[in-house]
Amino acid sequence: MALTPSTMLPLGERLPSFRLPVVSGSLRGAEATTTLSDKVLPAEPLLVMLICAHCPFVKHVEPELSRLADHYGQSVTLLAISSNSLTTHPQDGPEGLRHQAEQHQWRFPYLLDEQQTLAKALKGACTPEFYLFSPDSTGLQILRYRGQLDGSRPGNEVPLDGRDLRSALDAVLNGQPVSDAQHPSVGCNIKWHPGQEPPWFGAPA
Repeated sequence: MALTPSTMLPLGERLPSFRLPVVSGSLRGAEATTTLSDKVLPAEPLLVMLICAHCPFVKHVEPELSRLADHYGQSVTLLAISSNSLTTHPQDGPEGLRHQAEQHQWRFPYLLDEQQTLAKALKGACTPEFYLFSPDSTGLQILRYRGQLDGSRPGNEVPLDGRDLRSALDAVLNGQPVSDAQHPSVGCNIKWHPGQEPPWFGAPA
């Protein structure tokens, strides 16, 4: 299996605007909605997770995503985003995403980026991939961390503990700067619509 690394979007980038359908879950304290916009997000740190239902690298980290939600879910807004082409990978459609969320009892919003606009705005490359934003002094959500959850990969026997992302989350929540020593995530490439691949697209995984 070929591996695809993160492109590592520059730190300090603003959260892109988006309005995407919600296929599972809802914002904490809000009624379930059919769409979610960047305009209605709470003013707290925001963790964007590019994941999907079928990827073995995502399946490997699912237990830690559940632990992250349990540990940080009252202080951080978690958003799961699936951007894979439903033309080539229909298993990552709404039914597959809902099944995945129900299986792991995820309550955070799971959004379908069917047109792949948010993935492209984030220069996403692989699943899973993580982006941590937090507000600046003007309230704008600014990128503080991007890259891997930790060094664990299927079969490499490195503990799945989320240490890289947890360190960034703890720093943001404590008002401390996040370390610049950030490592790319590695996984399956995002399945772009045929003929609409972005410039950073490499060999398929």
